Amino acid sequence: MMHFKSAAIAATALLISVSALAQQPVQVSKPEEVGFSSERLTRIDKAFQAYVDKDLLPGAVVMIARKGKVAYFKSFGFQDREQKVPMKLDSIFRLASMTKPIVSVGAMMLAEEGKIDIGAPVSVYLPEFKDLQVRTEKVDPATGNKDVVMEPQKRPMTVQDLMRHTSGLVYAPPIGSGPVSDAYAEANVGDRNTTLAEMVTKMSKLPLAHQPGEVWEYSMAVDVLGRVIEVGSGMELDRYIEERITKPLGMSSTGFYVGAKDGARIAQPQADKATGQRPAIFDPLQKPKRFSGGGGMVATAADYLRFAEMMRHGGVQGTTRLLAPSSVTLMTANALKPGIGYASFLPRMADIGPTPEMGQGFGLGFAVRTETGENPLPGSVGSYYWTGAYGTTFYVDPRQEMVVIMMIQAPGANARYRREARYLAYQALTAPN
Repeated sequence: MMHFKSAAIAATALLISVSALAQQPVQVSKPEEVGFSSERLTRIDKAFQAYVDKDLLPGAVVMIARKGKVAYFKSFGFQDREQKVPMKLDSIFRLASMTKPIVSVGAMMLAEEGKIDIGAPVSVYLPEFKDLQVRTEKVDPATGNKDVVMEPQKRPMTVQDLMRHTSGLVYAPPIGSGPVSDAYAEANVGDRNTTLAEMVTKMSKLPLAHQPGEVWEYSMAVDVLGRVIEVGSGMELDRYIEERITKPLGMSSTGFYVGAKDGARIAQPQADKATGQRPAIFDPLQKPKRFSGGGGMVATAADYLRFAEMMRHGGVQGTTRLLAPSSVTLMTANALKPGIGYASFLPRMADIGPTPEMGQGFGLGFAVRTETGENPLPGSVGSYYWTGAYGTTFYVDPRQEMVVIMMIQAPGANARYRREARYLAYQALTAPN
């Protein structure tokens, strides 16, 4: 099989002004100017090229920025292995759950404008959710049999619950598990061919898996948040995100679908050797009816850096301010109460789980680091991040003024590469703050 070697496919590592990413190229300098070792950064080249050469990954884009400069920006392997299309720096990736932070920011912007209340019941905006019941199982002490009981909510589900995944909502399998997750699958609540309003109507006929505020379970809550945004803004979610976030930040290749002129830039997962088939993931060339706030967007690495830098700078990027610093502080602080429960599938999340055992919590759209130790990955207290099921990941370390972004399309087998990107970025940082 033909392989594109690193020298042929990787862009020169540039020190690019983040504020000028949309007008590349700009200034070229050495990584040492922002505290990185050029020699140690070459370890990233070797590691990711080896993954490509061993057919473990089709390709990747890795980006590291510090102090507002890009110190490392390279592409590896194939944008489409089967078609022998090399990966490019401006290749477009399905973000999956890296959509959630963007949509959460959109909700907080409306809160700042007084158009939605983060502390209000979701039913204020989605009346169908007012009388949602909670599915519980109770054991008959006489017989030992379990009886299913529907109970009212002890307190209403709030918009804050949606943002921090304490709403009682779930995902359908294979992410979620249990009777409520099975009901989501049967109702096909994640259908891309239904609107967000239609999705909410479907969900309103199903019970919650937990009492709001009592259990952290990763869920379709941010999809529901997308509908709250539509109600609060009076705009469809895709148009709101474009007009209020991506366009002002210059994220010109970010959205819920890709126009025909950019179709040749879409990164594809590689085919399974046993079946010859690619993994079943959505086609971003097809405009959906349901704009998934939980996982439906696409972007380039450079575009996502603009978003991450906006957060790192307290809500402003260049002359564009989206949020007040106080809102960024709130969103990136741990919002989980001591002793909160966790869904049974959480162990599968390992080092990204927002648990005390991992030295982490969860804010309003972001996982947050609360302890220096505990977690096996490097990072500073106060860092925040998230990742996507197809292999995208980002990490913002405010103490080190650093952002790490990795973009791959490898559904279901990507934790190894996410962790590798973090280790390799930090080991090259030889002049920390």
